[in-house]
Amino acid sequence: MPFLRGSLGFQRFSVSGFEDNTFGEEQIELLSNNAAGRFETASADNVSVGFLGGDHLFDTHFDLGKNLINNAVHCSVRIDTNQIPSSIKAAWLQMELAGLAKDSETGVVTKAQRKEAKEAVEARCDQEAATGKYRKMQTFSLLWDLDQQLLYFGGSVGNAARLCIDLLERVFGIELRHLGAGAIANQWAIANKVYGDVDDLQPISFVSDLIAGDHNWSNEHSQQPDFLGNEFLVWLWWKLETDTDTFALVDETEVTVMLAKTLSLECPYGESGKETISAECPIKLPEAMKAIQSGKLPRKAGMTVIREGRQFDLALQAESFGISGAKIHLEDDEEFDDDDRIDAIRLLTDTTDLMLQTYVERRIADDWQQEHQAIRQWLTGKTKQRKNAA
Repeated sequence: MPFLRGSLGFQRFSVSGFEDNTFGEEQIELLSNNAAGRFETASADNVSVGFLGGDHLFDTHFDLGKNLINNAVHCSVRIDTNQIPSSIKAAWLQMELAGLAKDSETGVVTKAQRKEAKEAVEARCDQEAATGKYRKMQTFSLLWDLDQQLLYFGGSVGNAARLCIDLLERVFGIELRHLGAGAIANQWAIANKVYGDVDDLQPISFVSDLIAGDHNWSNEHSQQPDFLGNEFLVWLWWKLETDTDTFALVDETEVTVMLAKTLSLECPYGESGKETISAECPIKLPEAMKAIQSGKLPRKAGMTVIREGRQFDLALQAESFGISGAKIHLEDDEEFDDDDRIDAIRLLTDTTDLMLQTYVERRIADDWQQEHQAIRQWLTGKTKQRKNAA
């Protein structure tokens, strides 16, 4: 079961519309009734989506003892596709047309013959699809956490996520919304009655006085301020370099952070391209500082995070706040069961959210302009790094 073993990678979705206080036999029955493989995929263009028990590609056994852990349902979704590759269909069509042209007195294929060739290819696609030779299966792990009202999806946001979300919404009558940086910031703002302040925020530049426009990678269909994720990584970098690697969060707990292993930056306006730096401590390399001084913004950063005595290594994607390659550090003699694993995942996401929310609180503070100018001075080399920096 992927969420219970090995490294972690996921996107998160908020869950609304589920009225029960706990999971039970009803949810297990719904999983079983919509198990993978119950619907045939013989059609050339058919896609079938169903649930798996989580152990392997063909595991369709569900029960409370296996799939309900620490008030969270753990299972998988399998997506079966049975599509003939377009290159093969194009080749078959050319072969049909060549045969018709050869048999024609003029050597020219008529409109009616072209239609005949297309129909022959469609029939061949149906025959080939029925054999199953082009069937592909993909699996994605799911963790539906009732305590947090969250769904953890073990993949990236894309077509596979959409298919899985559609299945969950249809089967369980719930509504799922992706939790990126902007949504996390807005949730905090609503809870703390400062939504208007956060809603008024616009992207800023850390290298000039010019008003920054929307980033090239912004989702034009979303009103969420996901740009705060990119700004947060700049702010975090500045704080670690000039102040401290241990600081208070908005809930008054403390976190220790180190940026490590990988750093990806990109020009928000597409003027100077992308850059990915891999090193033990990438922010210490001159090319990293040159990139951010040129106006590039972090889009992904590796980091080590320590909170409440637990250490995590992970890579954080700025806009989606998706996590990849996350590892939970354990003591040599520590006993760590599945319940503990779920609690650790909760602690990890709570911590990354609180770090972002701490930045958002600073961003709407009355003295933000002073902090903004301090970051700009740091980028120009006018601010000394803290003495204990490596």
